[in-house]
Amino acid sequence: MIGLLGFGLSTVALSLLAFELAGDNAGEILGVALGLKMVTYVLVAPLIASLAANVSRKKLLVSLDLIRALAVGSIAFVDQVWQVYVLIVVLSAGAAGFTPALQAVVPDIFEDVEAYTEALSMTRLSYELEGLLSPVIAAVLLGIIGFNVLFALNATAFLLSALLISTTVVPRLTRGSSLSAHRLRQMTQGVRHYLRLARLRGLFAIYFAAASASAMVIINTVVFVKGEFGLADNEVAWALGAVGAGSIIVAVIMPLLLRRIRDYTVMLAGAVTLTVMLVLVSGVGSLAALIACWFVVGAGLSLVQTPAGRLIQRSAGPDDRPALYAAQFSLSHVCWLVTYPLAGFVGAGLGLSTTALVLAAVAALGTVVAALIWRSQRLRPS
Repeated sequence: MIGLLGFGLSTVALSLLAFELAGDNAGEILGVALGLKMVTYVLVAPLIASLAANVSRKKLLVSLDLIRALAVGSIAFVDQVWQVYVLIVVLSAGAAGFTPALQAVVPDIFEDVEAYTEALSMTRLSYELEGLLSPVIAAVLLGIIGFNVLFALNATAFLLSALLISTTVVPRLTRGSSLSAHRLRQMTQGVRHYLRLARLRGLFAIYFAAASASAMVIINTVVFVKGEFGLADNEVAWALGAVGAGSIIVAVIMPLLLRRIRDYTVMLAGAVTLTVMLVLVSGVGSLAALIACWFVVGAGLSLVQTPAGRLIQRSAGPDDRPALYAAQFSLSHVCWLVTYPLAGFVGAGLGLSTTALVLAAVAALGTVVAALIWRSQRLRPS
């Protein structure tokens, strides 16, 4: 949570740095930075999982936190756009290695299914709290300090994260990953193993629903609020906060929900909800209607994304999970690589209503494919 909160502060600071460097062209810088981030996520996660197969996981996590601290601390001193891009790639590479490695550690610490489910819910809650709290904290701090100090605070947060991890007992793997012995093949073996498993192919498909909805939120909320409704920055914050609020509520009740309902049923319900909301948002005409839709979208995102770790947990033993979590991290960001350009370019060319309907079609297709895969395999929860 400390690292997430710090990263959220830097997200706000990066927007302000982009404006300082490029003025009205700041959106172009942020767009390129976001694209580089997604490409780095897709390419680097399997690579680091391969290279780290026989490395102490605690040392790996601490090292990646230190690399991220150095990268984000350096951003405060840049004065050229290209320097921002280089540091964003380094920072994203650190995240691409850290996040799957941490996800693979959690089920080894919480071996009981119910305890692991609660850990997943708390993880999801941390991500949503970061989305809600970081802009508020940043707004308060910016009244006292310059935005460059926010980068220093993020670097400090990563250092604290490294310190906490260094004091945590992380179970050792009994051997190197059994997925491959050859380094070149090992870089892609996690993805190939992932796609061989029906439950995970379904997970990949259903993530297109989550990516479609979140891309519409991230790319076009500001266009709805300021362009369509003629409102101010505060209303943008309220709309984005509604997504986090909906997701937090569902994350809190998720352990109870998953004791009563199958993982697949929960995830499909969430994907259907996202599809319906995208159709409805194509006709919104007021901030209140948008906030209501975004609140339900947040709930749907939590329904789809929170149980994902349980599917991966059941798909491999402790030694092979890191490669599968890296594959999940990489493939899920492939979904965003598809939906981010759709949300942006279709919105600019054909309008927000058409964009919402196009993304609803993508979400519906992913949902149907996932349902067919899971039904054909007659999967059961463990």
